Amino acid sequence: MSPDARTTVVMITHNRRDQLLRSLDRLAALPEEPPVIVVDNASTDGTPQAVAAHHPRTVVLAPGRNLGAPGRTLGVRRARTPYVAFSDDDSWWEPGSLRRAADILDRHERLGLIATRIHVGPDAEPDPLNDVLASSPLDPAGDLPGPQVLGFLACAAVARRQAFLEAGGYHPLLFLGGEETLLAYDLAARGWGVCHCPDVVAVHSPTGGVRPGRPAVQLRNAALTSWLRRPLPVALRHTRELVRAARRDPDARAALRQMFRRLPTALRERRPLPPAVEAAARRLDA
Repeated sequence: MSPDARTTVVMITHNRRDQLLRSLDRLAALPEEPPVIVVDNASTDGTPQAVAAHHPRTVVLAPGRNLGAPGRTLGVRRARTPYVAFSDDDSWWEPGSLRRAADILDRHERLGLIATRIHVGPDAEPDPLNDVLASSPLDPAGDLPGPQVLGFLACAAVARRQAFLEAGGYHPLLFLGGEETLLAYDLAARGWGVCHCPDVVAVHSPTGGVRPGRPAVQLRNAALTSWLRRPLPVALRHTRELVRAARRDPDARAALRQMFRRLPTALRERRPLPPAVEAAARRLDA
C-alpha cells in the first residue's frame, strides 16, 4: 500500500513520555505514513527531547504551558493537509483507516468530522460508545455517509481541517474532559456534518485507570456546555441537577464549585444553537 499524504495526525501529551513513544511507533508503522504533530502540554519528563531522538520526523510544538484540549487546535493550525486525525498519547489508528477516512471525506463535501469505531486494549474489545453512536436517533442525511451524531471520542476522530478551524476548535474554557460535545455543536451550527463511520477504526489503549479529578471535570464541562450553547431552561435544569447531586456526591460538589468560577466567562461567550441543531440536541437529551 502506498503512502497517503491527505491526513496529519495531531496528538497532545503531558508527562507520559514512554506511552507516547509507543503510540508514535504504531503511527510510524502505518502504510499511510502520515505526518505527525505532537503538542507537548508542558511536560517535565523530557518528552520533546525523547520524540526528537526516536521520531525525528515528528513535529513537536511546545507552547510552554498546559493548554489541555485546545493544544489540538494549535496542532491543527500547524497542519498543512486537508484532513486531521486525532490521537492521544495512548491511542493510534488501524492500518488503512486513515486512507478510508480521507476517501470518505473526499466524497462528502459537507462532512466535517468522522466519529470512528473504537477498539480498546490489546484484545481490541469494542468500546461501548460504538453502539451509542451507531444507534443515534438523529435523522439520516442523504449527503452524509453514516448516522448523524453530536458526540465523539476526541482521540478517535478525523476532521476536515477547514471545518475544525471554522468551528473554533476546542474551547479553552473546558480545558480537558468531555470537551467533544461543544465542538460537535459548533460544527453542526455552521452547517458541517458530524457522523459515525464504523469502517474507520481507532485503537485506544488507556493505562492507569481514571485520572484523579476527571469525573468532576466531566460533570463541570457538561454543565458549562449547556450554559455556552443551550437555551436558558436547559442550562438551569442541568445546574439544578448538579446541585442536587452535590448533596451526596463529592465529585458533583467539586464540579459545582469549578463551574461557578467559570460561569461568568461562559455567559460572556454564550451563543445558543440554531433551532435545527437545538432540536437535534433535545432528541439526544431524551
